[in-house]
Amino acid sequence: QVQLVESGGGLVQAGGSLRLSCALSGIIGSISQINWHRQGPGKQRELVATITTGGSTGYADSVKGRFTISRDNAKNTVYLQMSNLKPEDTAVYYCRAQARVTLREYWGQGTQVTVSS
Repeated sequence: QVQLVESGGGLVQAGGSLRLSCALSGIIGSISQINWHRQGPGKQRELVATITTGGSTGYADSVKGRFTISRDNAKNTVYLQMSNLKPEDTAVYYCRAQARVTLREYWGQGTQVTVSS
């Protein structure tokens, strides 16, 4: 079992920055990758960023150059640094982990990000 707890969301003006955190606990060694997803009002959940255990990263086109995913292995935490935020970034942001062997998914409870214009 893996547990994920997101934090760091809030209200920010357009052009501002926020850093989201995803704290992991449990059988972390079983995880192959961590993703950040988001779901805006009336929208489907979408993949925002990915980081693998090897350190490879990937981003949605809509956030490239503005968002950075990183991890601190000592703290078992994955971060999403968000800069130059836009109103369309308003969403609930979720952390997701995928197990290496079983491909089982684990999700956090989400953290709200609201960007005002």
